[in-house]
Amino acid sequence: MKILSCTFNMDTACVELKMADGTLISIDCTAVENEVADNMYQRSELDWLIYNAPLEYADLILNGDPEKYLKTVTVNKPFEN
Repeated sequence: MKILSCTFNMDTACVELKMADGTLISIDCTAVENEVADNMYQRSELDWLIYNAPLEYADLILNGDPEKYLKTVTVNKPFEN
């Protein structure tokens, strides 16, 4: 299916996709973070994608494995004095 637009809607905290056939898909970013992000590093990575690459974020959530992705790209280091 062809995507006509993909944007982050700050009012609803959703990434919204509009498809060529008129279908609208809305991804609740808060719900996704609560489900797959275990720490602040993972939440930060998701936030970066939401604001800077919403299409890639949508693809990850709809077609990928977000938990595996987050474990691969984030490093959880303990706080050191």
